[in-house]
Amino acid sequence: MAGTYGDLVTNHDFSDGTTGWWAGDSAKITMGAGPGGLDATATTDAVNLWDAPFGQDNVELRKGARYTLTFTARASQAATQLRAQVALGADPWTAALDKTVTIGTIDTSFVYTFVSDLDTTTAQVSFQMGQGTPVTVTLAECRLTTSTIREGFYVDPDSNAAKWLALNPTDGRAAKIRNAIARRPGAKWFGEWNANVQADVDAYVAAAAAAGKVPILAAYAMYWRDNGGESHGGVSSPELYRAWVDQFVAGIGDRPAIVIVEPDSLAQAEYLPTPEAKTTRYELSTYIAQALGAKPLVQAYLDAGNATWLKPAQMAAQLIKGGVAATKRIAVGVSNFDATDISCLYSQQIVAELAKAGVRAKFVIDTARNGLGAMDDDGQHVDYCNPSGRRLGVPSSIGVGGAEYLLWIKYPGDSDGQCGVAPADTPAGTFSPYLAERLIDGW
Repeated sequence: MAGTYGDLVTNHDFSDGTTGWWAGDSAKITMGAGPGGLDATATTDAVNLWDAPFGQDNVELRKGARYTLTFTARASQAATQLRAQVALGADPWTAALDKTVTIGTIDTSFVYTFVSDLDTTTAQVSFQMGQGTPVTVTLAECRLTTSTIREGFYVDPDSNAAKWLALNPTDGRAAKIRNAIARRPGAKWFGEWNANVQADVDAYVAAAAAAGKVPILAAYAMYWRDNGGESHGGVSSPELYRAWVDQFVAGIGDRPAIVIVEPDSLAQAEYLPTPEAKTTRYELSTYIAQALGAKPLVQAYLDAGNATWLKPAQMAAQLIKGGVAATKRIAVGVSNFDATDISCLYSQQIVAELAKAGVRAKFVIDTARNGLGAMDDDGQHVDYCNPSGRRLGVPSSIGVGGAEYLLWIKYPGDSDGQCGVAPADTPAGTFSPYLAERLIDGW
């Protein structure tokens, strides 16, 4: 039986021949493994589409859950009709999805997303192909996936906070850090420190799919990252960055994911020292935006700085040069402290500017540490780097104020750098129980 979450179709790429797949009346349809996938051949006796079905049984559907069917197919003749269904496997054959497409002699991919009205363990994914003439349909792949916000976001069991808890179970701060931070979903950051980023991303996204949750990832390996600041690093050349992006995206595969794209890289672009460096930054941003934008189950958000940095029109212009048309999504307030309403207003202003350029965008904001906003007791804007007197914000959830989601992107307790109230030896990205406790208690 296929899984409840993640990939529900077994042998979806036919690497195991036709295992798990069935075909109808052998007088009307035959099925076998071909060099390009599954080959199903209908005879002249199959006059109607439903006379020549093939598919897979025992798929579990949950009422109200969102599913995506993707398949790639071609036929031995042009203008071949192929009917794709996700439906009950027995009378009354009620369909949750029913689409008829026209395919030709080259591979064509289709993606259909639907919310199931069915609650069953005996659904089937099937294809019908009777034409009244002999025809062979080659199915190169077929996937039915689910992992939605209805099921929640994935909690990283190996976050820096979780690692600290494993090493310090009797620490007096352990209980509050576990309850307030470590059990909450947030973004897992991937960068040049991942020796095999494709394998690491694949493992993380697969674990989320197996748990039926949506993973939140941050891609953070930009060439000349942070323009040499506290979070300096990244890969060492533009060519290596493109290779890193290819591996990162391959790790996600055809599974659902939320990706925050290169925090600060576009907001910092105009601070780079030469025109050539600026051009390269925009080209690399566009490269990752287009790579992620080509994935139908990925929601990728290009970072758009924060409300007290660039004017909305300027940020929008830099987003456009950085490829936002490919993702149509932005992230605001990453690693910052602006209150939710302020970040939402700034996001709305950027969205309005993008609309003038023909890009209709959505947005998320980082609420990990914005529980008290970004103003100190004297009404002054706090420093961006480990300031005192801040507090945890609303945990990752559906959005407000026009935001798609509120997300913990900068994971609480991870240092911004050797600055502010950070203890010694806590460079950027290092978990500090001291910083975590301050955020929990608001001091």
